[in-house]
Amino acid sequence: MRWGLVPSWFKEDDPSKLQFNTTNCRSDTIMEKRSFKVPLGKGRRCVVLADGFYEWQRRQGTSHKQPYFIYFPQAKTEESGSTDVVESPEHWKKVWDNWRLLTMAGIFDCWEPPEGGDLLYSYTIITVDSCKSLNDIHPRMPAILDGEEEVSKWLDFGEVSTQEALKLIHPTENITFHAVSFVVNDSGNNTPECVTPISLLVKKEPKASRSSQKMMQWLATKSPKKEDPKTPQKTESDVPQWSNQFLQKSPLPTKRGATGLLERWLKQEEPVAKRPHNQ
Repeated sequence: MRWGLVPSWFKEDDPSKLQFNTTNCRSDTIMEKRSFKVPLGKGRRCVVLADGFYEWQRRQGTSHKQPYFIYFPQAKTEESGSTDVVESPEHWKKVWDNWRLLTMAGIFDCWEPPEGGDLLYSYTIITVDSCKSLNDIHPRMPAILDGEEEVSKWLDFGEVSTQEALKLIHPTENITFHAVSFVVNDSGNNTPECVTPISLLVKKEPKASRSSQKMMQWLATKSPKKEDPKTPQKTESDVPQWSNQFLQKSPLPTKRGATGLLERWLKQEEPVAKRPHNQ
């Protein structure tokens, strides 16, 4: 059965040519729109089963929307315990063994191609105003039938009139929810991570891209090595003191010119006169 009701009176040969969205049906206009009023009058009421549904809450100050998984509160059992508290993944897997499915009220119809062919059954989900607990996340929610009695009355089109059945369509407070990973933003993902609870208080470190990892490896091998902390550090006395060791005033150089030689010669004793040789 296709989600997105195709009215039985639709005359085109291709259902995709339907010009309006019929995946959901507002409870406040259900009796005003022909697409929903006609099948509802024929008693074509159905129940849509699901583990739960998703809604996105806009984060203040950002453009991001936090996804939430919304579902029936699950019964506490010896095996599964309570789902009121987010626990380990192993605990969460046990909960699924006793999972209570959501029962959402819907309307279905049967469309026959004008030129003949296979019949197409399709449905829409009735929506109502959100309950108080969900109002901060989204203003609308599916019309949920809570319990076997409500489900039976909704399906019993022979004994329960349309007006009586519509009294079952209202918000329910018997609902719970938890935040989930952004992996649900991709409709192609179908893994346990799509429903596993996460804590909004813990921020995961962003995973480095492949190019970032290569850059870190290159820096680790190409960057200069740091000094070994065990190598003794030079003390202040070992550091050259340029002003004391290399810039000391040296004595004036000795004069080597002719004037210097003359001065040294004058300071010496006069030479003893040579005696004349005897003839």
